[in-house]
Amino acid sequence: MLYRSFRNGDTPQLVDIWRAQPPQRGLAQPMSLELFEQLVLAKPYFDNHGLILALDGERAVGFAHAGFGPTEDESGLDRRFGVTSLVLERPNHDSLAVGHELLARSEQYLRASGAEVLYAGGIRPLDPFYRGLYGGSELPGVLATDSFSNELYKTSDYSAIDRVVVLERELAAFRAPVDRAQMQIRRNFTVDEKIDPAPRSWWEACSLERFQVIEYTLTERDTVQPAAMARFWMMETYVASWGVHAAGLFDLSVATGGRRRGLATHLLAEAFRRLGAQGISLIEAQTMANNVAAVGMYQKLGFHQVDQGVVYRKQAAG
Repeated sequence: MLYRSFRNGDTPQLVDIWRAQPPQRGLAQPMSLELFEQLVLAKPYFDNHGLILALDGERAVGFAHAGFGPTEDESGLDRRFGVTSLVLERPNHDSLAVGHELLARSEQYLRASGAEVLYAGGIRPLDPFYRGLYGGSELPGVLATDSFSNELYKTSDYSAIDRVVVLERELAAFRAPVDRAQMQIRRNFTVDEKIDPAPRSWWEACSLERFQVIEYTLTERDTVQPAAMARFWMMETYVASWGVHAAGLFDLSVATGGRRRGLATHLLAEAFRRLGAQGISLIEAQTMANNVAAVGMYQKLGFHQVDQGVVYRKQAAG
């Protein structure tokens, strides 16, 4: 078995490995040369040495892809935080042995580049690659349904440090909650919509530049400062495998002083109504499993859990 870094002519084999994967909700299919090049290879920080292939003769049987998170202000890379974004292999191969070697070489690359802590699977902001291709609305670490990756990291001295809940809500039968508090919010607040707002940082621009983003803001009448904000990206890369047009909620915030007043519920309900009118059939959202308030709000809006993400980490010296 030969292991080496990526070369320009390798893309068709990587795409072939991707397309050979068994069906998995969080893995976008079908992969294409154009899609892989646009969403992976075209990243301005892509380094061919961080994309490692395993070859049996001339045939690639797997690959691992390593990268780094951003600085605190998201203006560049912070190489102290390394992440193996993805390890994929052809089905029915001697996967765990090859997977361990691919992972070891990914870790070696990260350590040599200055990584002090290693993560497995991307999670914001440690999500340099594969938004729109793995995980769903965001990168959730490693999906619980991804049995190969979970076994690989568990047997490679990684520790599960957190969990992410993956939720979805169909919009066909959605009805906004109606109570006194929501009626009062409707009278006193307005909802504005902005398509493709300016990215908030270089890192966000790298992550979302290929996708349409819609931002909704909730503002009290006769004021200027928004009381709540929600942003969605149009998950067109999942249309073929999911069979529906979906939007991913990736950012939700409520201003200090406005929390626990039902503002987020009202904003999301109005956003769902407008997205549904635009042909969106499904909303996906993710939140940390220990965020009880967020989980409760999503359940109130009719979301149900479809998967779970596991965040893995180990010290680079390990």
